[in-house]
Amino acid sequence: MRAIAEYRFFASLLIRRLVFGQQGRKPGGIFYLWLPLAALAAIALSRSIAASPTTEVRRILILNEVGTSYPAIPLINQGIQAALNDSSYHLEFYSEYMDTTLFPEPAVQQEFRDFYLHKYQNRKPDVIITVGPSPLEFMQEVHRRAFPGVPIVFCLPIGSIPGAPTLNSDFTGVENDSAPTETVEIGLRLQPGTEHVVVVGGVSEFDKRQQAYIRQQLKELAGHLDITYMTDLAVPELIDRLKHLPPHTLVLLTSVAQDAAGTPFKSNEIGTLVAAAANAPVLSLYDVYLNHGEVGGYVSTLSEQGTLAGTMALRILKGEKAQDIARVKGANAYMFDWRAIQRWGLKERELPPASIVINRQPTVWGAYKQYIVLGIAVMLAEGLLIFGLLWQKGKRKRGEVQLRESEERFRLVANTAPVMIWMSGPDKLCNYFNQPWLRFTGRPIEAELGNGWSEGVHPEDLKDCLDTYMRAFDRRESFRMQYRLRRQDGEYRWLFDIGVPRVASDGSFAGYIGSCIDVTDRKLAEQAMTEIRRKLIEAQEQERMRIGRELHDDITQRLALLAVALTQLEYDPSDIRSRIGKLRKETTEISDDVQALAHELHSSKLEYLGVVAGIRSWCKEFADRQNIEVDFESDVTTIPPFEVGVCLLRVLQEAVHNTAKHGGVKRIEVRLLEQSGQIHLIVSDSGKGFDMESAMQSKGLGLTSMRERVRLVNGTIAIESKPRSGTTIAVRVPLESPNDSQGTTQLTG
Repeated sequence: MRAIAEYRFFASLLIRRLVFGQQGRKPGGIFYLWLPLAALAAIALSRSIAASPTTEVRRILILNEVGTSYPAIPLINQGIQAALNDSSYHLEFYSEYMDTTLFPEPAVQQEFRDFYLHKYQNRKPDVIITVGPSPLEFMQEVHRRAFPGVPIVFCLPIGSIPGAPTLNSDFTGVENDSAPTETVEIGLRLQPGTEHVVVVGGVSEFDKRQQAYIRQQLKELAGHLDITYMTDLAVPELIDRLKHLPPHTLVLLTSVAQDAAGTPFKSNEIGTLVAAAANAPVLSLYDVYLNHGEVGGYVSTLSEQGTLAGTMALRILKGEKAQDIARVKGANAYMFDWRAIQRWGLKERELPPASIVINRQPTVWGAYKQYIVLGIAVMLAEGLLIFGLLWQKGKRKRGEVQLRESEERFRLVANTAPVMIWMSGPDKLCNYFNQPWLRFTGRPIEAELGNGWSEGVHPEDLKDCLDTYMRAFDRRESFRMQYRLRRQDGEYRWLFDIGVPRVASDGSFAGYIGSCIDVTDRKLAEQAMTEIRRKLIEAQEQERMRIGRELHDDITQRLALLAVALTQLEYDPSDIRSRIGKLRKETTEISDDVQALAHELHSSKLEYLGVVAGIRSWCKEFADRQNIEVDFESDVTTIPPFEVGVCLLRVLQEAVHNTAKHGGVKRIEVRLLEQSGQIHLIVSDSGKGFDMESAMQSKGLGLTSMRERVRLVNGTIAIESKPRSGTTIAVRVPLESPNDSQGTTQLTG
């Protein structure tokens, strides 16, 4: 709409120029020729602009801790806006400031909050970016009420994120990246023998938050360092104390937005004052506290922190949800001032690799090479060429050494890792395998490189494995998959493979790196559990079939015959007394058989009379039905829990049924004993016996069900059997109620 209005304005200006001329003169004859053309041009421009698509507007609200007079805020905001430059929308930026340093009073802060809520109640932003802890707390407090559904991206939270466990799914952002411990540790390397660390800070709410975080982080160093906090002083007194620090001291400069006298300070002001006054090296936590005489440290680059927050906001504008964007750490870098290092005589060689060193003084050659070349170019041309070649060769050699050392460190870590690691390049071909992988496959690395590794993949898994890899590679996405890989002994083992994209230092795609672990045992355990569940279902169905046959083939048939006899009695009442007696006897027998079947399924005597009476009764009923002698003895006086009794009865039933069915015996001994707080069940016979290994590998559930029942009551079971030597089953169960611990099973052949 704005573009249309501009074009209409210029069209009207053209018509006025044609009508009145340059100085307001009346139109000449040419006016009547140009007037229709100008009108048509204006109409055409208006229609063409109106027909063009209008860029959608998106509103970005940036809520800052303090104003732009503090150098950190412009740096972060520049990073945010730079990251959002790629947006296809027309962006409207709104910047607000809590000004917690200048106006820390709760009442004033509440007025600010009420004002911002009123200001944006009818103009909701599409994304809100908070810079600092106070704006984040403000949004956390009012988000659901005032800005429901509006995604929040936070940065510069200082310390742990306030209320992090209660932040809802609309919050994401850049977590705190302040690194006091790393900064102090690099200071100790640069200045060996350090005994004291002085932390300098202010009294504003922002300052106190940072100090609380630093105190927490430096606890682990307090055991061998004297750590002093100068955080509640007016700047003049602070400067005086910094001039008289003891030897072997480091100063850690934190935020001093306001001193104890209420005077506000900016980072460049306080950095200059502290660095000039302190008689010890001054370490920094943020890049804004650098270049004023501070040494530096593992500093947080605020512009990069803003870029990260802006990138998250851009992803949200493109349609991603905040809950799907993981929080990230801000960007830190080792940054140092060369002049400060030289001033304090620190060991520059102890600087970490890839450190950024500013204000490095150029060498004589670097400063005057133009004059030297002009003066002696002719005489020393050949010498300079040789010198340049040697210098380049040395530089290349140093680079090669650093690269070799980096590769050796990586290979050492990779080869000692407890996982199998592989890497591939941008061409999808694998170019590295660590030693655990090579030991697993038993093949040389030359055979695995490229696509050679796929030769060991199980033929049934190869297609899915390669499809998953190629699809993820084309999309530059992480992937997870399982496949079988042939081990050096020829056995195929299940591997769980995780692959993630690699990015080179220049940000380009460098291929993939993956790690594998052997999950065969877990899959076998899962299969075993599946097999047990299948067996349990089969056993349940077999038991139902057995009960069904009992009822159909025996009980039902006998009841039918009883019904026929009663019908005959109705039509032929002769000899009624003897016939009724016979029918009563048959009815009693059917009732006894039904009762025995019921006791087989659930022993009421066990429930009401206890384990001894229940087991004795069942043994007698079984002996009567099967015509087998069951010799039962017991000395148990303590009444065990019901679940223990049920366990012992089911184990006894399984053991006796198996003995009667397969053992070929006519006598079974059952002993129920009480010893040392445990109840012992011993079932023995002198029958055929069986082979333990074959029994455990069979598809039956007898031994498995007994073992599981005993385990559930924290007991142990020992089964001793050999072919033609009989079988003895010994069960021990605590008399107390079972707890969460598991029992054990001992099987001996």
